[in-house]
Amino acid sequence: MTVEETNGATISPLDDQKEKNPQDLLSPLTLEILKLIKEVQQQHGLRHGDYQRYRGYCSRRIRRLRKVLKLPQGDRRHFKKRDVTDQHLLNPNSDERYLHIYLVMAERCWAYAMQLRQESNTEPRKKFHLIQKLRKACTYALLLEKLCQHERCDARTKLEAQAYAAWIQGSLEFELHLWLKATENLKKAQVIYEKLISTLSEDDQLPYKQRVEEIAPSLRYCAYNIGDEKAVDLLELKSQGVLENFETLVAQTKEKTAQVLHEIQWFGVKVPVTIERVRLFLIGIEGLDESLRNAENTQAKIKILEDLFIDLRDIISLTRESARSEKQNQILLSYLLSIRVERTSQRNLLLVHQTRRAQDCVRLLDIIIQQTNELTQNDIIKNDEKAQKYYGEQITAYRLLRSFYLAKTQAAQKRWREAAVLYDLTQKAISGKLPNIQLAELEELIKHVKQFVEIEKSKAQANFVLEKEDENITIVPQKVYKNKKPLIERLDDFREEPQLLSKNPNLVSLPTSMEPIPSKPLFYDLALNFVEFPDLSEKLEGAQKSKQGAGISGFVKGLWGWGKK
Repeated sequence: MTVEETNGATISPLDDQKEKNPQDLLSPLTLEILKLIKEVQQQHGLRHGDYQRYRGYCSRRIRRLRKVLKLPQGDRRHFKKRDVTDQHLLNPNSDERYLHIYLVMAERCWAYAMQLRQESNTEPRKKFHLIQKLRKACTYALLLEKLCQHERCDARTKLEAQAYAAWIQGSLEFELHLWLKATENLKKAQVIYEKLISTLSEDDQLPYKQRVEEIAPSLRYCAYNIGDEKAVDLLELKSQGVLENFETLVAQTKEKTAQVLHEIQWFGVKVPVTIERVRLFLIGIEGLDESLRNAENTQAKIKILEDLFIDLRDIISLTRESARSEKQNQILLSYLLSIRVERTSQRNLLLVHQTRRAQDCVRLLDIIIQQTNELTQNDIIKNDEKAQKYYGEQITAYRLLRSFYLAKTQAAQKRWREAAVLYDLTQKAISGKLPNIQLAELEELIKHVKQFVEIEKSKAQANFVLEKEDENITIVPQKVYKNKKPLIERLDDFREEPQLLSKNPNLVSLPTSMEPIPSKPLFYDLALNFVEFPDLSEKLEGAQKSKQGAGISGFVKGLWGWGKK
């Protein structure tokens, strides 16, 4: 190692390196951006969707940060812009609060934009103000990303800043309908957050998983607008609140990709579609079954079906009014009613999957059977063998399920004989020729019944036998002791008496017998203050001696009144 001498001092190459890189001696800065803003948002209004309250908090937070960090932008009279630069981070006494300034400024503009989005439902002109605020939020997010690229910030801070800036920029481009650029930025943010999830503990993963789930519907909608129709599901996006005007979007899409729907086939009957709104609705639900298969869980499927019922209710009402004047629309009305019955049955079967109480399952299946029976009595398909066979097989399957859940209801009430009989009937029905089932939800329930009916039947039969044996056990009569004394007078004497378990046990004699007790003159305690005691001084020995020593003079003094005071 070479050593140079300068003015009598030795400088090594290591000291020279430390002078060249003073930032290596500084402590690294860490900013958990997403975790921080999620906690603050929940505490200051976004738990209830109050963006105005959160925006006010961000303004106060910026003012406090600039005051504490001694970075004001002028005084009360003059404004002088002062940005956070790399020089502030090089200060050994600086901390991550310098990074908070740009983060909170971006959050304030974003909160204002979300507030304007809520207000733009009634005031469309605020859409332009919304885009302005998102542009501003994007500017501050990019400044934050640039600042976090400093060597003093650690790797996690740099990644989080990149993801946050990409998400804000993707949100702006989503509003501007720049689908390709929005996809690139949102996908970048999603990938970074997924990588962060893989490196964090389970306790810290929740906000990042929520952000990834929030980004996914927007990405699918962007993919749909770009032209990748396989990557998107319109019905699912509608249930998640991404699509605002679903019917218009479907109309624009189907005009480009498919022919206009004029009539449909329903069990050999041609159903003309003359109402434009009904036509758009029928085009929109063409991929409903595929949407249900691709849904994440049962609750998501139920949400898609319930959104369908809201639109279907309006469509049926519109068709019913039109059917009064045009008879050809009566067939269309019957077809729409059949859609409602079938989809309601599908929704109820999904509820059966979730319901734990067998009694509620029986009630849901009764509703399904009743509605399907009413549908088979429709005049249009009443004489159609194919339709009757289709719905008849469904009713058979529903009754099989009802028998199983009714047996579970009897077992819950400990009626083992009835439960065993119903389980036996279900087992015989399911072991025979099963109907041709086309509903996936119904098929899953039938498989579940087929798997567990024999086990439940054995349990019911075993409990029934045990119950019979308990009834046949002879009870050995025990000697009954009768005693007229109450229990309180013979606590030391143990005897088994059935009378003590009856409704009138002999525990204590009431009313209790009278016992003499010493009385205390409570009402005469105050009289002692007014009692005057007699003078007993004559009975004292000293007083008697003094009286005897007085002699004749004392007698004379008392006789004529001399010496009296």
